[in-house]
Amino acid sequence: MDRQKINNIDKPATRKRGNRLGFWFFEMFIRISGLYGAYGFLYIVSLYYIIFDKEAVYSAKPYIEKRFPQSGYFKKYLHIYRLFISQGRQLIDRFSVICSKKDVFDLKLNGYEKLKNIIQESEKGLILLTSHFGNWQIALTALNKLDKKVFLLMREEDNQAVRDFLNVGNEKGDINIISPEQEFGGVIEIVNALSKGHIVSIMGDRRYGSKASKVNFLGDYAYFPYSAFAIAASAKCPVVVLLAAKNSAHEYVVDVTNVLYPQCSRRKKDIELVPWLQQYADILEEFANRYPYQCFLFHDIWKDE
Repeated sequence: MDRQKINNIDKPATRKRGNRLGFWFFEMFIRISGLYGAYGFLYIVSLYYIIFDKEAVYSAKPYIEKRFPQSGYFKKYLHIYRLFISQGRQLIDRFSVICSKKDVFDLKLNGYEKLKNIIQESEKGLILLTSHFGNWQIALTALNKLDKKVFLLMREEDNQAVRDFLNVGNEKGDINIISPEQEFGGVIEIVNALSKGHIVSIMGDRRYGSKASKVNFLGDYAYFPYSAFAIAASAKCPVVVLLAAKNSAHEYVVDVTNVLYPQCSRRKKDIELVPWLQQYADILEEFANRYPYQCFLFHDIWKDE
């Protein structure tokens, strides 16, 4: 059994963005002017971040430079500006769902029947592989009708305002949290959940200090963590890639059609799991090509840590 820590204990030192006044302001904006009014205000907010938040710009650059390699200096900043606006819209969407407590968006689910059959035919659970692509939080709400208990592997949000207003890290209904900051990085709890037939959601595109393998992504070698695949191979359960793309102001397309069945021995996991990691990277690359401003990595995954 793979007992390596999925994520390291040390949290990255990042600047906290968002405060209670800002969230309150956006809440009022949504209530008064609706989604479109709040979206419009993002053009000003994103311009502020482009000019004054060098850390945010710096973290966006690696992806933009790989996705738009021919862009010059000013064009590159224009791409980053559009990326900020896109991310802001999806945060507002999520905030809007929390505020209204009703179905604000039309969620089209691709692969639902396939996923339902996998769950019904297997006594084991499955790993739901999420990514910083699209709006995975909105996507999870589309899976409520599966009537399965879902465990999210995630560390506690540092920013109290984000935790309260965006409902980050709060257990609710069939949603449970497994912290990677406990002993063995939460692997024991993950395996227990899978053995009981539950769904475990793990973020698969950023390593947070865990071991990774090198695969091709957007024209260069990038480092993807393989822990989720190693656990799935050990537990003999599938990995379902979850993606949610924003198609229009009120519509998301949630995709769960990509199901992977990784296999490996106890040795050389970093090498043996590469084919499945590459499949995952190819799925993300296709998404990035189709929705270039819905990739919110904000991290240099092409750089070895």
